[in-house]
Amino acid sequence: MTSIPSWFFWALLSAMFAALTAIFAKIGIRGVDSDLATLVRTLIILAVLSGFVAFTGKWSNPFLWQPKTWLFLVLSGLATGASWVCYFRALQIGEASKVAPVDKLSLVLVAIFAVTFLGERPSLREWSGILMVAGGVLVLSLKR
Repeated sequence: MTSIPSWFFWALLSAMFAALTAIFAKIGIRGVDSDLATLVRTLIILAVLSGFVAFTGKWSNPFLWQPKTWLFLVLSGLATGASWVCYFRALQIGEASKVAPVDKLSLVLVAIFAVTFLGERPSLREWSGILMVAGGVLVLSLKR
């Protein structure tokens, strides 16, 4: 019997929490500016993660990190912030059942970027799945 890789377990949990994020956010941003809602959400994440890192003893001095680590974490943070602002804006004006799947076009872009910048080589089977996601996003974006 094949065991499930641990990364897959964590990725499934991520997908579940991302789905809940869309639903909770759609309800929570009614009558509230989406940028302000994103800020509040970010502060909550900061508090939760700070507690988690402190509680689990994972704190280490970030000032000892290499400049390359800092550069790419800053770039990742900026990309995350931009993504959240755009996502909340889209949720505020669109339906969650349409916004969230289009947001998952990021899966296709990650595959392309991973090939381009990281030298990863998805298999034919993996590319087939990635193309199906792209097709699904296309179908969802077409007007009825």
